[in-house]
Amino acid sequence: MAVTRETVLELLNQELQPELIKDYCPNGLQVEGSSAVTSLVSGVTACKALIDRAVEVQADAILVHHGFFWRGEDPRLIGMKAARVRALMQREINLFAYHLPMDIHPTMGNNAGLGRAMGVEVFGMLDPSNASMPVFVGDAPAVTNAADVAALLEKNLGRSVTLVGEGAVSSIGWCTGGGQGYIDAAADAGCDLFVSGEISEQTVHVARERGIAFIAAGHHATERFGPQSIGQWLGANLGIEHQYIDIDSPA
Repeated sequence: MAVTRETVLELLNQELQPELIKDYCPNGLQVEGSSAVTSLVSGVTACKALIDRAVEVQADAILVHHGFFWRGEDPRLIGMKAARVRALMQREINLFAYHLPMDIHPTMGNNAGLGRAMGVEVFGMLDPSNASMPVFVGDAPAVTNAADVAALLEKNLGRSVTLVGEGAVSSIGWCTGGGQGYIDAAADAGCDLFVSGEISEQTVHVARERGIAFIAAGHHATERFGPQSIGQWLGANLGIEHQYIDIDSPA
C-alpha cells in the first residue's frame, strides 16, 4: 500500500507535536524524496550506512532521531554531508527526523523506553512545562539499588554500562543520549540515581559530591527505543512496510 509523503508528515507531526518544542535542528521532513511512500526504514542516526541499507531494501522513507542541519554546524552541503544527501536524493528517499520530540513522547519516546528497560512502571517529565528539558523521573521498582539497575540495563540494552556510586534507590531520574548535564536537576529533585547515555569527566565528581549514583548506558543504546516504536506505530497506522535497522555504535 502506498501513502503520500504529506500523509506521513502530517501523522508524525500530529503525534510528536514538534511546534511545541524549541530544538537544535529542524524537525519533520528534512530531505524531500518520492511523493509516494510504501516502505519505511527507521534508525537512530541518518548516517551513510543507514542510508545505504535503506537503498538496499528499496525504502521510500527513513525515520531517524539524529538527522541533519544542527545549530552551529557548517551549513554547506560538502564532504560527508553531501554524500549523505546525494545518496538520498539520487534514490528519492524521504528523510524524516525528530530530535527532542522523539525523546519526550510519553509512551513511544526514547525516555519512555529507557524507563521501561529499568523496570519503572509510572514515570513522567521532571518539568512538564518545559518540553525542551527531556528529563524523566519515576519510582524505582520495589526495593533496589544502583548496582541492580545497572545489571538490568546491561541485560535489556545488550551492552555494558558505567556505574558511579552505590546504595539504595527509590527515585530515578534519566535523560537518554547526551543528557549527563542534567544530573544536577535530578539531584535537586531528590533522585537517588540518574541515568543517561554519556558520561563527562565532571559527571563523576558531581555524582560523588552530591551523593547521587549515576549510570552511563550508551548514547546510541538509550536512543534506539523511539525510532523502533514510532516507526512500528507509523507503519501499522498507514499500512506501509516498516523495518528498524540498527547501525551499531559503541558511543
